[in-house]
Amino acid sequence: MTAPSAGPRPMTRGLTFLFAVAAGAAVGNLYWAQPLLDIIGDDLHTPHGSMGWLITATQLGYAAGILLIVPLGDRLDRRRLIPVMLLCAAAALVLCALAPNFGFLLAAITLLGVTTVSGQILTPLAGDLAEPAHRGRTVGTVASGILVGILTSRTIAGLVAGVAGWRAIYLAAAVVTVLVAALLHRAVPRLAPKTGIAYPALIASVAAMTKIASVRWTLALAATGFAAFTMFWTALTFLLSAPPFDYPTPVIGLFGLAGLAGATVAQRAGRLHDRGLSLPATGLGWALILIAFVIAGLGRHSVVLIVVAILLLDAAIQGVNILNQTRLFALSHEARSRLNTVYITGNFLGGAAGSAGATLLWNAGGWPAITIAGMALSVLALTIWTFGRRGALAPSTPAGVR
Repeated sequence: MTAPSAGPRPMTRGLTFLFAVAAGAAVGNLYWAQPLLDIIGDDLHTPHGSMGWLITATQLGYAAGILLIVPLGDRLDRRRLIPVMLLCAAAALVLCALAPNFGFLLAAITLLGVTTVSGQILTPLAGDLAEPAHRGRTVGTVASGILVGILTSRTIAGLVAGVAGWRAIYLAAAVVTVLVAALLHRAVPRLAPKTGIAYPALIASVAAMTKIASVRWTLALAATGFAAFTMFWTALTFLLSAPPFDYPTPVIGLFGLAGLAGATVAQRAGRLHDRGLSLPATGLGWALILIAFVIAGLGRHSVVLIVVAILLLDAAIQGVNILNQTRLFALSHEARSRLNTVYITGNFLGGAAGSAGATLLWNAGGWPAITIAGMALSVLALTIWTFGRRGALAPSTPAGVR
């Protein structure tokens, strides 16, 4: 891989904060529906058992957008690309708010997934602008903003829907997204494209990234982690809305605040990378994820244990995610957007499998089936980590990567 190019790196604390907020606002748009599945199903006269497919469609659309759009961050001026994608996402949000039936909403929310990719263009841009010695911390802050957006979106969605209905949250999100687009258009520095290769070759070079053994190892860990994450949070809505809890939608949304606390703790994971502790910290993170699913299994009838599991799970998964992403960005300056494409595509394919698996597992065995599956995924990831960590920091350069 090529070394980072020299030059000024105008990544101030203020810009880092704006990137984190903007990335969180963008990615949060994917998750408005998650705590609202029951009330959306009632409004659109759709069986609750089918509503999990909204989350699956969003994840698949997002994976497609990451694959086809995010690589353009290496080829185009990101000062223009990012606001354009935010405006497209705002249009998709309006379509979701106007959906007259489940089929229309399914198509609109898939389009939302495709267009809501600006957060994943911002993350490698933060890596480009940051000083090498602080890249882990900077990327960790922006990545934490993404998880904060994911988690607070559940809380906000529950509160707004409880007052004004589920459609109101999509309209409000469209307005916020337009405002964020305007701010970023003014704040993002103008940078020359890092490659001039044609779009077909650009997309083809994404596949070449997977020829690197360390990339494949990281992708396997990341996809497994996101499958566990989305499976847990999708099924949690089903658990909390059923006996013995029977919580209303606004209360279910508040559980996202527990995950927010975990994400705040995980923000410092990037500093572990800067200190050379990325690999052992990744293994420790997966051990904590296993423990979190054990606690969740024991907490089937205990809200206290569920909250403890949320805190531990979100802190560990976000920490592992930051470490994975920062390791990949260290491989190449010129190809960071494409490396992020590979990483996030794998992540959200795993997420789509997790949300689909949540629906199937819940129908088959309820909460015990969900937690057992989470434990199995954790053991699988620990096995992958054990046998692959020795070569994780020794990448080779595949043909076709420029």
